[in-house]
Amino acid sequence: MIPPLLVARLDAYLREQLIGGEGAPVVDFSQPVGEPALAAADSVSWRAFRNPLSLYIGGITAVLMELAEPRVRSGVWEHTTFRDDPLRRMRRTGMAAMVTVYGARSISEKMIFGIGRMHARIAGKTPDGVAYRADDPELLRWVHATALFGFMEAYHQFVCPLVPEERDRFVAEGVPAALLYGAMDPPSSERDMTALFEGMLPHLERSEIIFEFLSIMRRLPLFPLPLRPANELMIRASVSLLPPLVRKQLGLDAGFRLPPGGRKILHLLGSCVDRLHLASSPSTQASTRLGLDPDYLLGR
Repeated sequence: MIPPLLVARLDAYLREQLIGGEGAPVVDFSQPVGEPALAAADSVSWRAFRNPLSLYIGGITAVLMELAEPRVRSGVWEHTTFRDDPLRRMRRTGMAAMVTVYGARSISEKMIFGIGRMHARIAGKTPDGVAYRADDPELLRWVHATALFGFMEAYHQFVCPLVPEERDRFVAEGVPAALLYGAMDPPSSERDMTALFEGMLPHLERSEIIFEFLSIMRRLPLFPLPLRPANELMIRASVSLLPPLVRKQLGLDAGFRLPPGGRKILHLLGSCVDRLHLASSPSTQASTRLGLDPDYLLGR
């Protein structure tokens, strides 16, 4: 049993580090009362996205796969603040994910529309001279699929195993949001996702930017000093989630393996966090908005 005071401090810390802080938009997930989200309250998505540990691990996995695609890599590295202000960028991305899953439909649709307008202004060429646009439906499908994969695998490996039916549901639940973002033919099952990854594999490539990204994540002061070693463990866990062929193609097979017992430690942490009542969590506020018990998702 974790003392209530410690839970309250953890709640405040997670709110500040993952979806709060300077530069993060302020969203009241408890309003408008009664308005549903893009994903249903009994969805696999609502369960998986409420766990901050698996979101952090899965988010790094997703970014690694995004950066493996040359056009996406150029767009992210040249047109975002990730290199200069990674924490602010992560918070904004984390909040966007929370709004997409838990926000009232009117709020999430407005946010997605705004992101789409921003993407429409981003274009350029890769170092090899290949043109790209941030609103390219093919690239949006890749970004969407890699995010789904990272979050699903992290929850499956380090929080609670998902049976095949739940994995298919999780992928299918992302389709409405993907279409709003402008993704082309988003995967609607795990088989679709696997086929997309296999088709993209020849286009993925190793890049020093990927290793620079991992170096940035290692230096990020996201955790209190006594817990900094846990960050390295979570980064290695993120690499371990990559499909084996992708991991090999990116040159991440050596030097990033989880140490003995690392997987067990992370699973213990993930499952423990999953049982906590975090009052400021978007999932808790969203449950209240729909007239559900604030702890509706605990134990589901």
